[in-house]
Amino acid sequence: MTLTQTTDAAKAAPETSRDWVQILSKYRDPSTWRSIFELAVTLVPFIVLWALAWWSLSFSYWLTAAIAIANGTFLVRLFAIQHDCGHRAFFKNKHAGDWVGRVLGALTLTPYDVWRRTHAVHHSASGNLDKRGIGDVHTMTVREYQALTAWGRFMYRLYRNPVVLFGLGPIYLFYLQNRLPVGLMHSGWQYWTSAMSTNLIIAAILGLLIYFGGLMTVVLIFLPTTLVGASIGLWLFYVQHQFENTQWDDNEHWQLHDAALHGSSHYVLPKALQWLSANIGIHHVHHLYSRIPFYRLTEVLHDHPVLANAQRMTLLESFACVKLQLWDESQRKLLSHAQAKALYGRASI
Repeated sequence: MTLTQTTDAAKAAPETSRDWVQILSKYRDPSTWRSIFELAVTLVPFIVLWALAWWSLSFSYWLTAAIAIANGTFLVRLFAIQHDCGHRAFFKNKHAGDWVGRVLGALTLTPYDVWRRTHAVHHSASGNLDKRGIGDVHTMTVREYQALTAWGRFMYRLYRNPVVLFGLGPIYLFYLQNRLPVGLMHSGWQYWTSAMSTNLIIAAILGLLIYFGGLMTVVLIFLPTTLVGASIGLWLFYVQHQFENTQWDDNEHWQLHDAALHGSSHYVLPKALQWLSANIGIHHVHHLYSRIPFYRLTEVLHDHPVLANAQRMTLLESFACVKLQLWDESQRKLLSHAQAKALYGRASI
């Protein structure tokens, strides 16, 4: 089914991606009580699991680590709520959403105001080949890769290696890069305030953990929880845009709504994982209209089956995306290095 077809004879689908904006606008209003509920059913289990992990330190380090790893999934959901706050999609009151986002930013190791700004850049330029570099996974075209030196090709392939991207990448991004307002270093004091105040809160949390529970509370609870959450979060972000039939264009041919709809995936996850990731897999709808609360995204798919069938990708199918590393402008799809070699010759790739 394409986006210009419909399963409902009485209601034709919009002809263009831009036409969806007006249709989706009716889903934008959050419910204050529903948002509070979603925050509570995420934050309370997160705190309870923290307490259980701390309690288990007295008799089993293995159990402590296991609980902390499981709790990383709730940290992913807290980040998703922070994400909605950044889009003004969680509370109607902007200040309420911003302060919830800032508090959660201390738990997710992400300075809220810095992230909100760079993420807005991502939404405004996603799929634009001429505006890569902020809030995205570095992706090269086949032509750009062919122009690299041998060292440049090695470094790109190293960067895109799954061990680096999903193992070392989250460590660098959440533990190191987020400590400074990277990308906004000269954009104003508010971004430095966001980064430094978040750093101070994180330092205070770590200090209290060590003072009351010793170093093992950091090693076996804080680090596993945050690292698992960061790795899962980076994986989700990756598969939302790095799939075979995504869409990239140069600035002249790039169109915001087309890039949002066709350049974002619909990641169809098992129900439990969909809940823990706060429906972020319904990413094509989110990019089309980012003000829709995450708990209303399923409502959109129910009302508009044509969107439910667009860019569908299952959990099993998503693992193949790891090998797709080069955008082929002529084929208009992401290729693996093996595919690029088959098309353009081993010597050129």
